[in-house]
Amino acid sequence: MSTFPQPLRPVSTASVPWYVWCGVLAITSAAIGAAWDVSWHRSIGRDTFWTPAHMAIYACGVLAAVICGYLIFSTTFSRSTAAKSVSVSVLGFRAPLGAFIAAWGGIAMLTSAPFDNWWHAAYGLDVKIVSPPHTLLILGIRAVAVGVLFLILAAMNRASEAAAISGHPEQTEFKALQRLFLYSGGIMVGGQMFFLLEYTWDIVLHQSSAYIAMGIALPIVFAVMSQASRYRWAATTTAAVYTLFAIAEILILPLFPAAPKLGPVYYPVTHMVPAKFPILILLPALALDLLWQRTRAWKPWKVAALSGVVFIAVLVAVEWPFASFLLSKASENRFFGTGYFDYTSRAAGFERMRHFFRPEQGITLYAGLARAAIYASISTWIGLAFGRWMRSVQR
Repeated sequence: MSTFPQPLRPVSTASVPWYVWCGVLAITSAAIGAAWDVSWHRSIGRDTFWTPAHMAIYACGVLAAVICGYLIFSTTFSRSTAAKSVSVSVLGFRAPLGAFIAAWGGIAMLTSAPFDNWWHAAYGLDVKIVSPPHTLLILGIRAVAVGVLFLILAAMNRASEAAAISGHPEQTEFKALQRLFLYSGGIMVGGQMFFLLEYTWDIVLHQSSAYIAMGIALPIVFAVMSQASRYRWAATTTAAVYTLFAIAEILILPLFPAAPKLGPVYYPVTHMVPAKFPILILLPALALDLLWQRTRAWKPWKVAALSGVVFIAVLVAVEWPFASFLLSKASENRFFGTGYFDYTSRAAGFERMRHFFRPEQGITLYAGLARAAIYASISTWIGLAFGRWMRSVQR
């Protein structure tokens, strides 16, 4: 008899595995912690490593370590052929593919903690999100998110196969896993937008570089989620998760008092400063879902080529005028949240003056948007191909 419990099932009709719930909790904690941490930096400053926001972020790495450690050791030392049949081998250890991916992410996250502390001690308080330790941290969080997605995906694909064999396509577990998969995809979309935060600030939304960045980062996730989830509104759903999360941040964070602990202070902050209003990616995501539903018989490269153009065209059509609205006094209210500034915001700065930073027009703008469409098409093609492959993952 094995002394280890059996964590995996080749086919299942019962309930969502506990490690899936823990994985979803881990990436949710990281998403909340990241948003909280940016607000902390903008409202208070980096006063210490041991902030609640940092603890929420690194809780993701700890949970990932617990989940992956359990799955790897219980599967490796299990005598169950059923458990081993739904696992892969890495360096002599056996576990689901997602466990190894998330394990790497957890290690990267925990490694980034002392690296980040040393970086601040050596170079002072950085004002950029994309610093080397932050990049390692974000990559680690992304790896944990991808690992969790694969854990959900494998269970979902096995449940789909079980439903097909049993003749019950509306199997309860598959639907529950599908919803968790889409929610996790939404957290990943939020992670992509978090990484692009410095490139999609409201004052730069009249530059083509913002749309190039989103054209590279977003269609690949939407396409993967659409193909892998088997849900016709996958892109819209994941974009909605990001949008609701960001709006909730604007409505909740300013309820808590805060004051700068570092200087110089150029703006009198009295409450936590939330992030900017979310980019309107919901409408281009909806456009992609509608397009993909009507082009199922097309060749993938044709779908990808048109998808890139549609994504950028709809995104520019809705975000360009909306960006102008965000820089107007009409948006200065609790919902749109454009009246919040961090303590380092100077009175003559572009944000406080509500002016776009180096807005583009003419041939420079059109050439940049054309590049954005090309990158979005390539991103979509990669996402469609990877998403189709993901349907076969059961380990």
